[in-house]
Amino acid sequence: MDNTLDLLLNMNVSDLPEKEYKVKRLSGLCGSPVIFKLRALPYNQANDISRAQKEDMEVHILLAGVVEPNLRSPELLAKYSTVTPAEMIKKMLLPGEITDISRAIERLSGYRIDTIEEIKKK
Repeated sequence: MDNTLDLLLNMNVSDLPEKEYKVKRLSGLCGSPVIFKLRALPYNQANDISRAQKEDMEVHILLAGVVEPNLRSPELLAKYSTVTPAEMIKKMLLPGEITDISRAIERLSGYRIDTIEEIKKK
């Protein structure tokens, strides 16, 4: 086990994982790729969302994990005649799109994937 400690002590701590996803329906409507850049949520933020947001949790995960575009933009809020980013998201995206994007953020954050593997003794 000392080897594992050495590995952990010598590893470089990196930024949170990020990926880009094209929103197919919006891309079709715009006639150009609509790309959302997603970032994993750190533990405290994911925990805060799950404790505070039992209702519309997927929307709040999406708002926390989408880096680009700025979904809190006053221009987007005005375009969709909404006061809050959560209301705007519900008007702009279909329910399945909200679920898919929030699940992609969850996967980047280590949820909904296998993150550990059992070591079987010979």
